[in-house]
Amino acid sequence: MTRALLITNPAAARTEEVSVQAVAQTLRRGGWSVELRATGGPGDARRLAAQAVRDGLDVVAVFGGDGTTMQAAAALVGSETALGVIPGGTGNLLAGNLRIPTQPVRAARALVRGFVAPLDLGRMERDDGPHYFAVACGAGYDARVMAETSALDKHRWRLGAYVATTFRLMPELRMTTHLITVDGVEYEARAALVLVANCGEVIPPIIKLRRGIAPDDGLLDVVVVRAKNLSDSMRVVWELLRGGGDIEGGSGRIQYAQGRRIRVETHPVEPVQLDGEAHGVTPFTAEVVPGAIRVIRPARAR
Repeated sequence: MTRALLITNPAAARTEEVSVQAVAQTLRRGGWSVELRATGGPGDARRLAAQAVRDGLDVVAVFGGDGTTMQAAAALVGSETALGVIPGGTGNLLAGNLRIPTQPVRAARALVRGFVAPLDLGRMERDDGPHYFAVACGAGYDARVMAETSALDKHRWRLGAYVATTFRLMPELRMTTHLITVDGVEYEARAALVLVANCGEVIPPIIKLRRGIAPDDGLLDVVVVRAKNLSDSMRVVWELLRGGGDIEGGSGRIQYAQGRRIRVETHPVEPVQLDGEAHGVTPFTAEVVPGAIRVIRPARAR
């Protein structure tokens, strides 16, 4: 029997009590033994997941958003305990990239029927220690949007809250100087934002950063976006809607690189985000941790 801890975040956008009980019941009907715990504040998900590893549980399933999921994932690095993702937040970008159903009960069924596979993570050292990201981290305009979108708006409007903030801040869009070091090779770029991506889709499955990005290839992908006004931004979105660029090169508005260790400095400093959560300001260094955790993927993804 699969022994699992189900961590829920009551503050997430779609984790009402009735949904939590339906998810737990679905997992138990699938033959899992489930212990249910709710977070009450910052760091709780990581502490609960760490205890699950010490207790030798098979799975830590997280019903919440990307922030809660990544807190738990950080405690699973290097362990045999697998991560199960049940989307309950605003963006749910990791769930989307893994093709996990958006409806919570269907996602729980997918976990029961799924298979375990390795997943790379990106690691960033900050003043309070290491932090991990599964989808992307970045500096610039996207981090500003994440930081200035309120929790209330995210709960009410979900992804629409980010769209509204994007247009509200558009008059403040600017390009700054970025010094980017990829595996020891330095580049300088004027850009509105720089992403360091582990997964290839920023709004799954609609907007792709580029073809070929995979969360199990042992590499991080650098995406440099040049845009100084609404017209430039719309051209960037159109290019991404068409599937992004190829592995090599890029257009004048979007440029790409690959590496294992990425450092980003900016002048002036810019805000930083990890999987949609604000994490201070530049500079930052991100490096890939190949096969950092084991994650349950839907059977159809095999």
